[in-house]
Amino acid sequence: MLATDSAAFSPFLFSFSAMGCPCELQFYAKNNAFAQHVAQRVIADINRLEQRYSRYRADSFLSKINQVAASGGSISVDGETAGLLNYAQTCYELSDGLFDITSGILRRAWRFETNVLPDDKSIQALLQKVGWQHIRWENPTLTFLQAEMEIDFGGIVKEYAADRAATLCLNSGILHGMVNLGGDIKIIGAHPDGSAWRVGIQHPRDKTKVWKTVVLKTGALASSGDYERCMVIDGVRYGHILNPKTGYPVRHLAAVSVVADFCVVAGSAATVAMLKETKGEKWLKSLGLQNYTFKN
Repeated sequence: MLATDSAAFSPFLFSFSAMGCPCELQFYAKNNAFAQHVAQRVIADINRLEQRYSRYRADSFLSKINQVAASGGSISVDGETAGLLNYAQTCYELSDGLFDITSGILRRAWRFETNVLPDDKSIQALLQKVGWQHIRWENPTLTFLQAEMEIDFGGIVKEYAADRAATLCLNSGILHGMVNLGGDIKIIGAHPDGSAWRVGIQHPRDKTKVWKTVVLKTGALASSGDYERCMVIDGVRYGHILNPKTGYPVRHLAAVSVVADFCVVAGSAATVAMLKETKGEKWLKSLGLQNYTFKN
């Protein structure tokens, strides 16, 4: 879009809450009615994904899957869920088993709101129920080879939703904008005058400060860190990113932000880097992904 055409567009900002976090949809459109129509369509889709894959909703499809997982059974899934499972399996394989959507069950031991460390016995008991290797995934059938397991799409769905939101905007004729789902960013397109979006990354140790500012015309940015859910005991910080092999929080990196073409890739890469600890930065470099890391 030429700079001379930018006057034909007005900026719009829609703020809302979804997936447990504050969200924003910013884009340029020719009139308010069209902007409202697109925003409603996008927000409805984000809400649909939350309702479908939230572990907090008893009526979600994820809860239905986990009811089957509890008894060690099988369930057939739709195409969208199959795509998420395929991606989860790829992440598991590329991370040497560190990105594992069955590890969410460890939160039963790690209750950060209590500020009390779990005992090792409870962690070891839960680890017996963790492991993608205990799942047989043959599209469209998902089979749990042992009982009392569960899966959690928390490390994938919000980023996937951001990517979908940007695509829905583009398909609706919105060419300039940005999706922000709780810090998971997907660029729809640069400003109408061709300038980039400036995205601030929160400082991992001071919420009042911006740690880095990233300039983007395309692509996505996502972050992972130990600062959102954590507890500090005797001067030691315990974050919510748990190693599925040990059952304990990662310690080496405090935060990782990754730039990629898609938000779901940026998010999973940031999480894997956290999980790889001392090898995380080298792993990101091997992938050629622009990244920002903050060490403990």
